[in-house]
Amino acid sequence: MTDFTKLDYLKVGNERQKRAYEVIAKYRIFHVLESYSSILAGTIPIEIDIEGCDLDIICELDFKFEEDFLDDIAFSKMIPLGADVKVEYPIINGEKSVTINFMLEEFPIEIFAQNKPTIQQNAYLHMIAEYKILQEKGEKFKQKIIDLKKQGIKTEAAFGMLLNLENPYEDLLKF
Repeated sequence: MTDFTKLDYLKVGNERQKRAYEVIAKYRIFHVLESYSSILAGTIPIEIDIEGCDLDIICELDFKFEEDFLDDIAFSKMIPLGADVKVEYPIINGEKSVTINFMLEEFPIEIFAQNKPTIQQNAYLHMIAEYKILQEKGEKFKQKIIDLKKQGIKTEAAFGMLLNLENPYEDLLKF
């Protein structure tokens, strides 16, 4: 199985993965976020992304160091001057979170942080479950997921539709 905790797989992946690696390296994103156990999650790592999909970067953050986290990002020169940056504090599954959204070249970027190890966060767990399902079900199933996504259906919902899951956000965690 691919080790999604390291970015090496992107270098030898499809063209979009290679391009994502170039942008991540150019802006030193994972260097800046190194102390936050950052992982690239979402659809690009598992090759079910469509045009406009973002780079989902998840981080582990003890919120008593939230200011340091925001400063690390702000002063890193990772975000270009004048970029439109949106910071939000959603409560997800009862847990405080922070999301930072901005553009880097052609990629929307979302940095998501919770006070939980990244390999225990739902974004990572969903991605791993989806990856295993894609490996098991094959290329036709993968293409059906992509087709549903092109129709505007979210990733978890697409898996739910094809696998007859009652609550895909919860049920995918059982795989």
